[in-house]
Amino acid sequence: MVVPDVLCAKRIPTIMKLTDTTYGDAIADIYDDMHAIPADDAVALVADLANGGKVLELGVGTGRVAIPLAARGLEVHGVDVSDAMLERLRNKDGADRVRVVKGDFTTAIAGSDFSVAFVAFNTFFAIASFEKQKACFANVAKQLKNGGTFALECFVPDPSRFEGGQALRTGGMTADRVVLEATRYDRNAQTLDAQLIVISTSGTRLIPLQLRYCYPTELDLMAELAGMRLKGRFASWARAPFTQTSMNHVSIYEKV
Repeated sequence: MVVPDVLCAKRIPTIMKLTDTTYGDAIADIYDDMHAIPADDAVALVADLANGGKVLELGVGTGRVAIPLAARGLEVHGVDVSDAMLERLRNKDGADRVRVVKGDFTTAIAGSDFSVAFVAFNTFFAIASFEKQKACFANVAKQLKNGGTFALECFVPDPSRFEGGQALRTGGMTADRVVLEATRYDRNAQTLDAQLIVISTSGTRLIPLQLRYCYPTELDLMAELAGMRLKGRFASWARAPFTQTSMNHVSIYEKV
């Protein structure tokens, strides 16, 4: 997922008709290269929350977090809707330790009595509507044991990053590749329509995605409606304190 930023241009209509699998299928073969930052902090926090119990990852993708968790001896289950992403996971060492369910994580049931469920890297915002986001919380609550936790990693929305309802920024750059992020912002619907433009020595490709972002207080409300309460909030998986200037957060909810 992406955290869009700034620049402005003349506004023209945005027309993107995407499916639930568009982003994952388009980016699967380069996902790990684009997001090569180690997942050690996420693995450590989720493992501590699990305390030896079962783990569920929503949007398991290529297994960047799930496989290291399973390597710690935890029982790890993952849900994802993209065949291309799941194929990348299956081809990795240790993938046989992760139990995978293909499906939409607003409705898919991977099991019960999980100690912790989590969703990383803004993937929760890929859920297209407020109603479906609420449904995701309810679905997670069904699968958690009493006292179990749900951890979400999300960016903190900041409309000031957009000028004229849009932004263009450099998402990453190496000697042989540059990634641009072009984004349109709808403040009323709280949606972002974006294109990742990957320009490399092997050519150019477009990776479209749509996000429906929400504020931490909205997540707190969804959790309350699903029978969960906020247990803690950090600025990162490394457990940095969450403050008024934090650009990201990891919110942890407990089933009560």
